[in-house]
Amino acid sequence: MAGETANEPARRLIFYFTSSRPREREKGWSGTLAALYNPAMQGIDDLFSRPKPLIAVVHLLPLPGSPHATSSLKTVLDRALSDARLLADNGVDGLLVENYGDAPFHPEAVDPCTVAAMAVIASAVRQQHPKLPLGINVLRNDASAALAIATAVEGRFIRVNVHTGTMLTDQGVLQGRAHQTLRQRAALGQDIRILADVAVKHATLPAPAPLANLAADTYRRGLADALIVTGPATASAANPSDLEAVRTAVPEAALLTGSGVTPENLATILPLCDGVIVGSSLKRNGIALNEVEAERVRKLVGCRDAWKEG
Repeated sequence: MAGETANEPARRLIFYFTSSRPREREKGWSGTLAALYNPAMQGIDDLFSRPKPLIAVVHLLPLPGSPHATSSLKTVLDRALSDARLLADNGVDGLLVENYGDAPFHPEAVDPCTVAAMAVIASAVRQQHPKLPLGINVLRNDASAALAIATAVEGRFIRVNVHTGTMLTDQGVLQGRAHQTLRQRAALGQDIRILADVAVKHATLPAPAPLANLAADTYRRGLADALIVTGPATASAANPSDLEAVRTAVPEAALLTGSGVTPENLATILPLCDGVIVGSSLKRNGIALNEVEAERVRKLVGCRDAWKEG
């Protein structure tokens, strides 16, 4: 195909077999060949009912076993369900359950009690809102646990903070495990999309590298389904020039903004990406672990809808 890099057919072939998409297999080999040349195989468009989706984070209070845990699992569950209900009832397009309260985070594999607790909570959120796409992020970088939980609760996507390459973080050195994550997804036989950060927040690169190159590797070699660009920290907005650089480098990739989204900057951000992941700005006083406020959700959704209509 014109404009296609030399490894594009191979990339799509690998993605097809690792994603194990039953509906494509049912079309037979001719349908499979056609699908291999469909750039939308990687992406998130088919997950959401509207373009430019707002994916809202359900920040979990500290889970049992974490340093700041003071509440029972039921208390954490009740808050998660309350937040999820306010988010869903006021117009968000997807939910992302995250163990935000568990800092300081394990760098990679979390404790079994964390996986169990997140599975219980995510399952309840899924039952309460069966029509909303549900995602899982197991901080700081446990993609294996996120895939397992998503599989158990019929989640549709996971967020992976370091999918490829290496980042220096407050947890130490985090290394991408794309090779393991893709093979685990294949073994599970699930069409769970991988939303991968590029130079994730609260982290630095071990050596300078162009963001464009990191994005291209994450998408074309790491086979992420969508890319996420953030600011330097939670609630810090992504630099528009970073979004533009990633879009230029990987124009075929679904691109999300993953931090610092507010009603005030949404109109600037939306033209540069395909959707946003938003959390803190929907909470009381803009603090991630506070409860969701319905008016904040309505205001952000209204800004998105107004932008679409304009």
